[in-house]
Amino acid sequence: MTKETDFIADLRYYTAEQGGRSTPAFSGYRPHIKFPFSDMMTSGRQIFIGTKQVLPGERVVAEIAIISTAFFSGKLEIGLEFVFGEGPHVIGIGRIIEIINQDLLKK
Repeated sequence: MTKETDFIADLRYYTAEQGGRSTPAFSGYRPHIKFPFSDMMTSGRQIFIGTKQVLPGERVVAEIAIISTAFFSGKLEIGLEFVFGEGPHVIGIGRIIEIINQDLLKK
C-alpha cells in the first residue's frame, strides 16, 4: 500500500450499456467519488490490487486515496457504499472493505 491510501474498496465497473465506460480503466485512474451522506464529490485515485486494468462490467479491489480528507473525517465506515464517475456519469459503485486512514473512521 502507498502511504497515501485512505481506504480499500471493492469496485464494480458498469458496462457501457449500464452507463459505464466503453474502454478499460487503468490502475491510477482518478474518477470522482460521491458518498451517500453528502452532495460533495471528491477525486479518488484507484490503485488496483492484483491487476493493472479493469474492463467495463468487471470487479476489482483497489486502494483509494481521496482529496479533501478533512471534510470526510469521522464519516467513513466498513461496508459504506459509494458511486464513482466521470462528469455527470456514474460509471461504477464501490464498497469500503478496509479503512487505512483512521482519521476517516466513523466514531
